[in-house]
Amino acid sequence: MRGVLTLAGEGTRMLPWTRGLRKELLPLFDWTRPNGTPVLKPVAHLVLESLVEAGITDVTLVVGRRDLESVRRYFTIDRAFLERHADKRERLLETRRFYETLEGLHLRYAVQPRPNGFGDAVLRAAPEVGAGPFLLHAADAVLLERPRGALVRRLAEFRDAEGHDAVLLVRRVANPSRYGVVEGVADGRFEGLRRLRVTGMEEKPARPRSSWAATAVYAFSGRFFEALRTVKRRDRPRELEVTDAIRTLLEEGASVRALVLGARDGEWWSVGSPDGFHRALARSRRLLEAGPREWARRGPGRPSGRARQGEQLSARPP
Repeated sequence: MRGVLTLAGEGTRMLPWTRGLRKELLPLFDWTRPNGTPVLKPVAHLVLESLVEAGITDVTLVVGRRDLESVRRYFTIDRAFLERHADKRERLLETRRFYETLEGLHLRYAVQPRPNGFGDAVLRAAPEVGAGPFLLHAADAVLLERPRGALVRRLAEFRDAEGHDAVLLVRRVANPSRYGVVEGVADGRFEGLRRLRVTGMEEKPARPRSSWAATAVYAFSGRFFEALRTVKRRDRPRELEVTDAIRTLLEEGASVRALVLGARDGEWWSVGSPDGFHRALARSRRLLEAGPREWARRGPGRPSGRARQGEQLSARPP
């Protein structure tokens, strides 16, 4: 199974940080080493792990031209680094695990020459992905749950089981005008998650027609790339958005569905703004400190309790 991970755009909400560093490489707490020292991982690292746990073995990273070298450096195995620090065995534990993950991946790169929208970034991956189905995940936001990757896998399973052209992961938000807003009707359940038959979608509408916001996690058929190529840009003509292609699919009669992220299923965090990053970092630290008690309370694989909007579940257990 193939995946697309986007680290593109200029990140103007995070200036001046993003003049030289990607927001997707901002860190969150993940777990602790055996000596109790906390481990920080870049958001893009965490997302890649989720894709791998969902069964993906082929990943295309879409990056801006100026960021290609630094991103490639982080996602490249550096054996000389391991040799130089061989005496720091415990500190290298997670780096070694990450390198083992990279060894099992076919990692590709695609370049977005100019920041022309999320959809344009995804379209740059088309030559690498080919005509088959794929999973898409933006790397500046993370969905974590236990076991890691379970929700991402369910999106792909739902797509494949019923032959849908697009499956979105959505959540209810208080201020939908900040997001891609989904309209839909109840459509039963899939593996415990509420389903919606999607009837419409708008990008950051002034007057939202629903409170369902799309997270940046999708499962698409190969038909999606053709929709991106033929989309009619209306509201945001200078940028090609994923939302535009989903609207095109709907106009063509394609099968588009959504799974609803509930408080029992996981939490979604974005680091695309200073406040978002602050909340995500603080929440990840609180969950780290709660440790196994949090998982025991929520139950394996089915977290319970009411989460505040945008809060992220769990770190990976050691």
